[in-house]
Amino acid sequence: MKSLLRQHRYAITVTLRRLLAQPISSLTNLLVIALALALPLLGASFLISIEPVAKQVSVTPELTVFLKTDAAPTAAEQLARRIRDEHAEQIVKVRVISKQRALEDLRANPAWEQALKVLPVNPLPDAIVVELAPGDDLAKRADQLANVLRKWQGVDIVQLDSAWVQRLEALLRFGRIGLLLLALSVMLVVLATVFNTVRMQALSQREEIGVARLVGATESFVRRPFLYLGALTCSLAALISLGIARLTLAPLNDALASLARTYDAEFALTLPAPLVLTACVLIVAALGALSARWSVQRNTRF
Repeated sequence: MKSLLRQHRYAITVTLRRLLAQPISSLTNLLVIALALALPLLGASFLISIEPVAKQVSVTPELTVFLKTDAAPTAAEQLARRIRDEHAEQIVKVRVISKQRALEDLRANPAWEQALKVLPVNPLPDAIVVELAPGDDLAKRADQLANVLRKWQGVDIVQLDSAWVQRLEALLRFGRIGLLLLALSVMLVVLATVFNTVRMQALSQREEIGVARLVGATESFVRRPFLYLGALTCSLAALISLGIARLTLAPLNDALASLARTYDAEFALTLPAPLVLTACVLIVAALGALSARWSVQRNTRF
């Protein structure tokens, strides 16, 4: 056990010595990987921050059921009661707006007052406003409920302004897919950068590796420093990317705060949770080690 720990300590020492021996090259690799990692991190920050706002905006979607103008006076209350009984799990609240109340509200508006005075009868229908329960697939559920209500007797029109909900959900879905593709692209950049870095290190240490093999060094002993090189490079780059993302979010949040205040709201972009960030750093380090292992296997066969 002590021998194994001593070998790992030696591998880490050799890795650090090789990184410090070429500071410009090492710093360039770190910055390239860090900048690449910062892009999906900023995208994730935007999605994580916008989803609660999107859910808050869409918590009270409504559809309006307009009855036929010749419907019985009690038809609206009966339909409202039926909606509560048959679709209780899909709704939050149902309220009836009588044609008389709607007419009075219009008459209270000076723009409509004179026009309504010349009407002999009330042309407005009774209406039922249904407030839907929040949740996933809101637009789909709203459309399904609207299609059901349109078939009921006495219903003339069911008005559902779900286009904005559909656009919002589509944008969020597009953002998630785009972020996934961006993360995959960044992963390829990280793998390629580490692969090339380890390849150049292996070629520059060709004679040293040959001598180590002559004196009995095992393949794992030879390759272990390169694995640490890939993992350490990616770990440091991931930590640098966190700093870049945090510095980038500061001016963005200042601009967003000024914009949000004009709407009497508060909004700020935040990084993912610390546990998620820790997992991301470990995943990136593992990718670096895997890429280094692949590179060293291909470039130390001499």
